Amino acid sequence: MKLQEVFDSYKENIMPTYTKVPLVFVKGKGSRLWDIHNNKFLDFFPGWGVGNLGHCHPKVMSAVRDQISKLIFIPNNYYHIPQARLAKEIVYWSYPSKVFFCNSGAEANEGAIKFARKFGKGRYEIITFDNSFHGRTLAALSATGQRKYQNGFEPLVEGFKTVKFNDLEAVKGAITDKTVAIMLELIQGEGGVNVVKKDFILALRKICDEKKLLLIIDEVQTGIGRTGKLFCYQHYGITPDIMTLAKALGAGLPIGCMVVKKDIADTLTAGMHASTFGGGPVICKAALAVLKAVKKEKLLANAHKMGEYLFLLLSALQDRYEVIKEVRGLGLMAGVELNIEGKGIVEKCMQKGLLINCTHEKVLRLMPALNITKKEIDRAISILDEALR
Repeated sequence: MKLQEVFDSYKENIMPTYTKVPLVFVKGKGSRLWDIHNNKFLDFFPGWGVGNLGHCHPKVMSAVRDQISKLIFIPNNYYHIPQARLAKEIVYWSYPSKVFFCNSGAEANEGAIKFARKFGKGRYEIITFDNSFHGRTLAALSATGQRKYQNGFEPLVEGFKTVKFNDLEAVKGAITDKTVAIMLELIQGEGGVNVVKKDFILALRKICDEKKLLLIIDEVQTGIGRTGKLFCYQHYGITPDIMTLAKALGAGLPIGCMVVKKDIADTLTAGMHASTFGGGPVICKAALAVLKAVKKEKLLANAHKMGEYLFLLLSALQDRYEVIKEVRGLGLMAGVELNIEGKGIVEKCMQKGLLINCTHEKVLRLMPALNITKKEIDRAISILDEALR
């Protein structure tokens, strides 16, 4: 198809649920993308954190090719080896737990909400936070602390109390005898790259222990090495009761995962929850390749090292440009808050061959692949510098 034919097909045949950027990509490798005209782009925002290994990582491609020639699908009332192996790996690298596989972050968070209600035996209220984002399905949307995503979809699912992020007194004031869980992202991605304070999350863990509440940590965007550790909670010296994963775990293929502490995991038994395509052979084989690549290629160390370098250069930009209000984040998850709307900066970067994102109108987001190089960071910052100038 030619460029205009693609645009016309989308207009005629696809529901307009996304704000489209007028680019048609046809090929990707590492942190590079090529469009239909063979123009090359440096991708510093690969799929909202999906592309932690960049595009078309050879280990993932090889694993998918191998599995797809053997067995594509088997329903979850049978056993298969890739799912067994992947569950074992996730448990090994996280904490004593059991996992439930599904297809997306929203679905994983729906599962966590459903689990909490069953666990609560009548307790059903979940405390969430302003500027959080937990997905587009109805319960996950109700848990999300941003009205702009909820408008028009009322009535929302009851049972959620949204309070100020990093405000311990607000949390304490929201707890009732109906409260069963506290649910949060340790870094709010869609909320503007807001980072949880260590004393706050430690206090939440203590409150949950004392009041027998579940601590649910949404690592859909921070998981699988984004912050320099395999899971973001590992920076804080705590363990969640439930962790949700998605995005980077599949390297571009759809997967979600709910990880529940082993001593409570059997709260959900046969027939209480399901996902037809969750944890299929192909996607599990791909996810195993992702974890193998992260470990074998020492990508956590690279994310830490390159993250420090990226923030060093972003801080230097902040010193030069008054338009930059704050630089924040962790590892290779960076937010650059501006005093102006960021849309024009994103567009200017795109024109110069750099793909970044803007959230909350004024926060630029840079989330390059974990195998990003110093040279690629230099190029990205050079383009961002030109755009700001």
